[in-house]
Amino acid sequence: MKMSLAIDDATERALFERKLQESESRYRLLADNCSDMIACIDLEGRYLYVSPASYPLFGQTDCELIGRRASDFAHPEERDLLPAVIRDIVGGSGVRTLTFRRACKDGSYRWVESRAQGVRDMAGRVTQIILTARDISERRKIEEELRIAATAFEAQQGLVISAADGTILKVNKAFTEITGYAAADVVGQRASVLKSGRHNDAFFRAMWDEIGKTGTWRGEIWNRRKSGDVFPEYLIITAVRGPAGDVTHYVGAFTDITEHKAAEREIERLAFYDPLTRLPNRRLLHDRLEQALAGAARSNREGALMFIDLDNFKTINDTLGHDKGDELLCQVAERLQASVRRTDTVARLGGDEFVVMLEDLSCGRTEAAHQARAVADKILAALRKPHQIGTYEWESTPSIGISLFKQGRASVEDLLREADLAMYTAKNEGRNGVRFFDPEMQSTVLARTTLATELHDAVERGQLEVFYQPQVDRDGALTGAEALLRWHHPVRGLVPPDEFIPIAEETALILPIGQWVLEMACARLVLWADQEATRHLTLSVNVSACQFRQSDFVRQVIGTVERHGADPGKLKLELTESVLLDDINDAIAKMRDMKAHGLSISLDDFGTGYSSLAYLRSLPLSELKIDRSFVTDVHTDPQAAAIAKTIVFLGQSLGLSVIAEGVETQSQRDVLHSTGCADFQGYLFSRPLPLADFENYARHCHGISSKDG
Repeated sequence: MKMSLAIDDATERALFERKLQESESRYRLLADNCSDMIACIDLEGRYLYVSPASYPLFGQTDCELIGRRASDFAHPEERDLLPAVIRDIVGGSGVRTLTFRRACKDGSYRWVESRAQGVRDMAGRVTQIILTARDISERRKIEEELRIAATAFEAQQGLVISAADGTILKVNKAFTEITGYAAADVVGQRASVLKSGRHNDAFFRAMWDEIGKTGTWRGEIWNRRKSGDVFPEYLIITAVRGPAGDVTHYVGAFTDITEHKAAEREIERLAFYDPLTRLPNRRLLHDRLEQALAGAARSNREGALMFIDLDNFKTINDTLGHDKGDELLCQVAERLQASVRRTDTVARLGGDEFVVMLEDLSCGRTEAAHQARAVADKILAALRKPHQIGTYEWESTPSIGISLFKQGRASVEDLLREADLAMYTAKNEGRNGVRFFDPEMQSTVLARTTLATELHDAVERGQLEVFYQPQVDRDGALTGAEALLRWHHPVRGLVPPDEFIPIAEETALILPIGQWVLEMACARLVLWADQEATRHLTLSVNVSACQFRQSDFVRQVIGTVERHGADPGKLKLELTESVLLDDINDAIAKMRDMKAHGLSISLDDFGTGYSSLAYLRSLPLSELKIDRSFVTDVHTDPQAAAIAKTIVFLGQSLGLSVIAEGVETQSQRDVLHSTGCADFQGYLFSRPLPLADFENYARHCHGISSKDG
């Protein structure tokens, strides 16, 4: 077994080293063919690598330079520049640009513009410095000679001379070659004809402020060619002054740096992106994780880090070859990106290891865990689907470990380690699964996931049952019932609806469940219509937000009523305020359509949401239902009693009936009765009852009523 593991490790190391060599080869090819000299130096400033461009630029080969200090080749007046830059980069500075004179082999000096950037190890420490050296001697010469526009026109840069008011007077051949504009196209026009639209007014104000202060401006800018293409250029604008010191002309010298920018992007890609999948690599992931941790601390929102490892990935390399393994990795990368939001990060650490970082989850850890688990399940489903690898159909599964961001404590290393441990737990427990690092969170999510699976089975196995809670008028006469769902779990017994209804909402199981309850209600109304004790009763059915948002919801309801032949006037649909306010105009249209077909609509939990008179007046309601939170304290809390009285008065003013739910004591009933409330529902009259018990209750109430009559 140990020998097998050693072979696996050796194979993985060989694969990693091969890919590293390929990456280094591509980087070296890029560096070797770049016209700028690219060099790598240690923290003492000694050359470790020098590109071939050093010879045409300075007449020196890499053999003559490696091991020597780069600062030794600077002009004596500027030899302290590079050591200072190295200290700044080690201290935390980013990319630094410096300009100095550099010695050539023949003893002459050339002006060089150099960019310096640190290379960091996995611990974030700067270990080396990457230098690029561009010969800018000619550019400096052109800058010095811009006061004499005639000689400047022999340069290879694009040149444009304008009057003091910005009107173009003359352009050179390079200008036409770069921009596509001939002299006849632009002479007499303002220089703004080249504007790309990528820079705002503040950019140009700063540019002209600088020219006004110093007489020149230099920098990168985006301009537009005659073809409409936008391109980057390095531009120098110099003010030409007359004998009196006033500006007479402006001379602009620019170079198309499209290829240079492309090279910069390629260098960045090699440094921060995986060359195979083009996903962020470990270095870039580290940076984004640090930003995400800081953002989570500010927003107080949770985040999650997923460590994903492909199960038995070695098999495809051994059986089909490494090129097929690479193809599988690319397909996995695409599926991962398609499974998350654009704001989330998918990275490849190497081999078959991927990381997904989720940000801006819920503030609560439990809810954030559920959100992370939902994404993990989506990833599991996506990666389980067969992959077409050439002529082969390959099945692959992942093991996923999840660690939630822990504000104020976690570091990047902590998160990666925790998610990695959770992933190995998933592998040890059979692979093809998801595990949380936090055992308590894992238990909570697992219990919720198990309950969701069992609920799906409950729908198919007929474990759900409709109970009926009586509704009575002020005289105690039975007027109707509310259909309430119950789950007969084979092990846990009767599961309360507040435990399984939220899960049904999250998993969309509420759609088939809600339709089943509606079918049962319509069928029951038809049977009740043939019985003297129940033919007058209404039946209320709760409608979830998920159901109501369906575009064909009204058609489903009306179709169900008509298919069973139920009296629509006896069916009452209970909606909550939050459901209606998702899209008030759509809600009003649907409610009017239902009311036109004779259905009644009750506004449930009234008073707990955004109870605006503006929308309430527009809704075609039949009934308001006072929420139990007001009923509970109506006999002891004057404010609750005042709210209940206001709701009753409001309902009566709008011509609506009002019913109070959750009435459990005679005192509550009496106070509500005194406010004018005419209908009640609650334990004072009856608990929710199975069908047979409810019908006995109805017959009993009818018998009492007959005797009274």
